[in-house]
Amino acid sequence: MTFSIKWQSLYDKPCARPTTSGFTLIEVMIVVAIISILAAIAYPSYIESVRKARRAEARAAMTNLLQQQERYLTQNNTYLAFTAGATTTPFKTYSATEEGLAKSSFVLGARLCQASGGAVPTIRDCVEVFAVPRAPYTDPTVTEIALDSIARRGCNGAYTNTEKCWK
Repeated sequence: MTFSIKWQSLYDKPCARPTTSGFTLIEVMIVVAIISILAAIAYPSYIESVRKARRAEARAAMTNLLQQQERYLTQNNTYLAFTAGATTTPFKTYSATEEGLAKSSFVLGARLCQASGGAVPTIRDCVEVFAVPRAPYTDPTVTEIALDSIARRGCNGAYTNTEKCWK
């Protein structure tokens, strides 16, 4: 009885590449690079759009506050001045519509109008409503938006160069 053992080497079979499906590392890296470039371009535009929307929200709230001030004037024969975000006023002093102060981007206030043409108005003659950004929201280009009862629009404490606030 003779035993014969046949050893088979790896080199005896023809070399065949295994068929696997998937992505190579270089393909994944290229896709990640493309997505990163698109995000780097789109993110600043998105942030600026969010800022514009929040400014529009503040302008709408200021217009509403100015209407409330006009009603107050007809009932009390004077406007009411108060600091931004005051809680003891009969007016809504934040810009959010239904969520309340917690979701508001701006707080609102009212003060005496700035002098116009040398004449200093009284609080019975003119009121300026204003909105300032509320933490944690920040706006690097707009620190204050203003509107007064004689239809002047202000931005960052002045009635000139108002395009950033009112567009």
